Amino acid sequence: MPAISEKKAVAPNMVDSNKLMQKQKKILLSPSLFASTILFFISLFLNPLSAEEPRQSIDEIKKSVVQIRVFSQAKDAFSPWMSSGISASTGSGFLISKNRILTNAHVVSNAKFMETQRNNQTEWYELKVLFIAHDCDLALLEVSDPKFYEDSNYLELGSLPELASPVDIIGYPIGGSKISVSRGIVSRIEQSTYAHSQIDSHLVVQVDAAINPGNSGGPALQDGKVVGVAFQASTKGENIGYIIPTAVIQHFLKDIEDGIYHGYVELGIQTQPSYSESHRKYYGIPNGEEGVFITKVLKAGSADGYLKPGDYLTAIDGRKIGRNGNLLETNSIDFLEVVDNKFAGDEIRFDLIRDKKKINVKFPAKKMIQMENQRARYGVNYDYLMFGGHIFQTVNRDLLEAWSKNGQTQGGSLLVYRFYDATTLSDGESEDVVLYRKLPHPINSNSDFYLNMVVEFVNGTKVKNLTHLKELFQSATDKTIRIQFYGIQLPMILDREESEKADLEIKKSYHLTGN
Repeated sequence: MPAISEKKAVAPNMVDSNKLMQKQKKILLSPSLFASTILFFISLFLNPLSAEEPRQSIDEIKKSVVQIRVFSQAKDAFSPWMSSGISASTGSGFLISKNRILTNAHVVSNAKFMETQRNNQTEWYELKVLFIAHDCDLALLEVSDPKFYEDSNYLELGSLPELASPVDIIGYPIGGSKISVSRGIVSRIEQSTYAHSQIDSHLVVQVDAAINPGNSGGPALQDGKVVGVAFQASTKGENIGYIIPTAVIQHFLKDIEDGIYHGYVELGIQTQPSYSESHRKYYGIPNGEEGVFITKVLKAGSADGYLKPGDYLTAIDGRKIGRNGNLLETNSIDFLEVVDNKFAGDEIRFDLIRDKKKINVKFPAKKMIQMENQRARYGVNYDYLMFGGHIFQTVNRDLLEAWSKNGQTQGGSLLVYRFYDATTLSDGESEDVVLYRKLPHPINSNSDFYLNMVVEFVNGTKVKNLTHLKELFQSATDKTIRIQFYGIQLPMILDREESEKADLEIKKSYHLTGN
């Protein structure tokens, strides 16, 4: 389930980088890149506040909103033994309690060093990450030096703003060094993809605002309370920006109460609207009975073993579901938002029609572990295996993005299919492993045919994951290693001793460390 094409993560607001300026110039001159949806450290340049309107004191706001400076470095998914260069970027955040700062996860992802300051402070204070949630793009930070908090103020969380209501956006955008206060109007409230992870969908609040680098993580205020966190934008249309609503913020804060961030549960189904009368008639759905059809139940999801394809869902936790999948309520939202607000172990109840009979089904909510490789990942080392100069790695989103940019994608259609249908193919325990590149050496000069293929068996044993593949290679005693790939009947044959000897030469030639 990839993210919608008009939302994608791009480089954040960098500082002191000539290379970045050249790259930004290229982006601005490229219509295709400029037209895409971008996620970065943002600023909402909106209509200025009217002096006649009642609003929270700007002096109090200044005491709570912070500027964040980040120095980051990421691992290279395509060459996992390498790291990128150090980059500098800025974002915003705000105090939500005496010594807690809330911001976006993408502001501090891959950070090696972070510092912050409040308005009119001349000293920068070192920051540390307490909790980070990439699936909802939120992070909680802390400054250890008590001087940072002197004469500070913190903001209260409010409720979901109404459509057409004004929202004040606060932060430190590009174009100046001082705090910026601007205003937008709430234009839509719905579930949408969060571009940071590229896979997770949660509730978002859309505002009629242009979005620019610098203000990601800043608060959106209404009546003096926080109603969201500014975090992403669309350039498919004009003045379309998004904030993370307080329901998502509160879910994050409740999740970390035990000192660990566990993440969102997944229902694990795919549905379709019930507009077709012939479809409804075939399944015996009574006239006037609103609901949606289940088209697929994913393995290891919450619904696995409880719901079935063809089930017609009419209500969740007693709340009626419409033909379009939205709740039949005044503030209509996707019924999956009900699941989004739950935690592992919470009960999910459905009223449904199965085999033309009305029944009730209930089951516990749980996470889907296999979703981790579907998400963009940050701050991780990519595990890999080299054997005979052939590089094997677990199939994941970061690898596929790097692989596609590298251009050596011949024969990779099965690899891409298996990734995008992994939630169906996976049993929740196994992971696909791909031979996606080689470091040239005489030992592997004739192995190009097998590049971009997914490993199925090694010496007759089905491969479960990368760790299992390593164990099979390490424990092998046969003279030859036979690697069978999905969709290919002829296995790759490698001389075990010659391959191990070649690996020592390859590591020295290519300056590899680790694996």
